[in-house]
Amino acid sequence: MTERPRVVVMGLDEDRWPEGARAVADVVDLEFATSREALAGALSGAEILFAWPGEDRGMLPAAWSRATRLRWIQTASDGVDWILFPELVESHVVLTNGRRVFDAAIAEYVLGLMLVFAKGWVPMLERQRRHEWRHRDTELLAGKRLLVAGVGPIGRAIGRAALALGMEVRGLGRTPRPGDDVFELVHGAAELPDAAGWADYVVDALPLTEGTRAMFDAAVFARMRPNARFVNVGRGATVDEEALVRALREGRIAGAALDVFEEEPLPAGSPLWDLPNVIVSPHISGDFAGWREAVVELFLANLARYLTGQPLENVVDKRLGYVVEPRLR
Repeated sequence: MTERPRVVVMGLDEDRWPEGARAVADVVDLEFATSREALAGALSGAEILFAWPGEDRGMLPAAWSRATRLRWIQTASDGVDWILFPELVESHVVLTNGRRVFDAAIAEYVLGLMLVFAKGWVPMLERQRRHEWRHRDTELLAGKRLLVAGVGPIGRAIGRAALALGMEVRGLGRTPRPGDDVFELVHGAAELPDAAGWADYVVDALPLTEGTRAMFDAAVFARMRPNARFVNVGRGATVDEEALVRALREGRIAGAALDVFEEEPLPAGSPLWDLPNVIVSPHISGDFAGWREAVVELFLANLARYLTGQPLENVVDKRLGYVVEPRLR
């Protein structure tokens, strides 16, 4: 390349750029944009965009007409539904994501939530606050059945963690296939109601696509076991929240732990806040100490590949909305 590529960092101000990554300015022209106006100005002539999710999801679409030289977008997230819009999907711009940065953190988070349910920690802590001593037996996760919806790296990390505790683990993907070293077998998407009915714990680790929107609906919750728990660390819009609330209120499932929601922040008036069998967390399952630095390191590694003409890692199929591994096509 005869000139230094211009890189725009969207949604992150310069003060939060890791100190150890500042040397990248020696090989590229780096500019930061945290508003629509700044992004519109910065995108003109930019070749690369490093996109951090923020509250203004319309920032990039509003400035897209200025992105005439853009060739590659790297997101700081694993999910890309927040950044995809028709013009980007139809363009020749390559999109890569933060795949594999968050796997271990989310797997640990899910494992922790299942243990909270199995060991009865929520009612136990409530009794502690009341100074109430009451014995109760707890459940074992060993021998319990886990269905993981979403069989990419995050789903596989969740499955491996569950296997270590002696759980039976199945997956759910786009199409059915035989089992492997993590999943006893993988159900196809059309089999979700039956697969959910098999499980004691159902974990939603799905990306948001047109095919997964409201995938967990009343029909699925109706097939789940009355003692089953539902955990969502995927995307809120993959769940029909009204149907989930009804299932919880009517005791058709035993509980839910939710890290993602149809609307975020979760509105103060949502019934999910007050249901006794629900754990609410503010979309933090993947946010381990050091994740920002890890995402920047991933970007810098991909940038090195870009500058030397090597294939980029974590390339997203923009029409599907996620990275497709060759063996899973």
